[in-house]
Amino acid sequence: MIKPYYQDVNVTIYHGDCRDVLSTIIDNSIDMIFTDPPYGHNNNNNGDLISRWEAALGRGSYQPARDNRPIQNDGMEANEIFKNCLPEWYRVLDKNGNCCCCCGGGGPDPMFARWSLYLDEVFKFKQMVIWDKGPMGMGWHYRRSYETILVAEKGKGKWTTDRKDIENIIRPSMGIKKIIPLSTDHPTPKPVELPMYFIQLHSNINDVILDPFMGAGTTLRAAKNLGRKAIGIEIDEKYCEMAVKRVAQEVLL
Repeated sequence: MIKPYYQDVNVTIYHGDCRDVLSTIIDNSIDMIFTDPPYGHNNNNNGDLISRWEAALGRGSYQPARDNRPIQNDGMEANEIFKNCLPEWYRVLDKNGNCCCCCGGGGPDPMFARWSLYLDEVFKFKQMVIWDKGPMGMGWHYRRSYETILVAEKGKGKWTTDRKDIENIIRPSMGIKKIIPLSTDHPTPKPVELPMYFIQLHSNINDVILDPFMGAGTTLRAAKNLGRKAIGIEIDEKYCEMAVKRVAQEVLL
């Protein structure tokens, strides 16, 4: 057994490679997966860009290339890691559960297209949801203003709302806004409202939410905010430390 890095009545955090930790999780014990894996673009070495953002926001002076924070396994290996994890995700997921996977936006290497096919080989692919992040972001020519979330299901999946107005586009008016990370943050943070949105659609109170690529714990915080239990796995210990501080607080973050 792998000893948890942190554990309370609602949240368990493991520091390690998700491929090792997943093998210790019991079959059909997870109600939902929400995760944001490395995309394999190696574009997380963005300290120079972050410094420019901070300077523009009045939070400091521009310091060229001061802070490169690579995400582990964000190179060519990311594609195979994702594909190899899918059978384990399927095994641990409840017989009627959902897997929601953030997958970046468009670009010369359309990971979202490739990964949707990989998901459909193991799960039943349900939908690609577009998160409209508002004002244009990084890139050139067609500047990046959206990201995709791939939704797949095992068995019949789980749909826990009676609402009839759920679109496959998350619009800026819904208040789920992109985060411009500071140099002290995880380099690719998601707003806590994003996993909360999907968790409310695909799970119930006290269900168990798994994030195999936990980062700084956004999914775990979202699950706790909504009265769910959560398991997170992260290979980088400094982000495990961030996640522990985040989930240990009782206030909503």
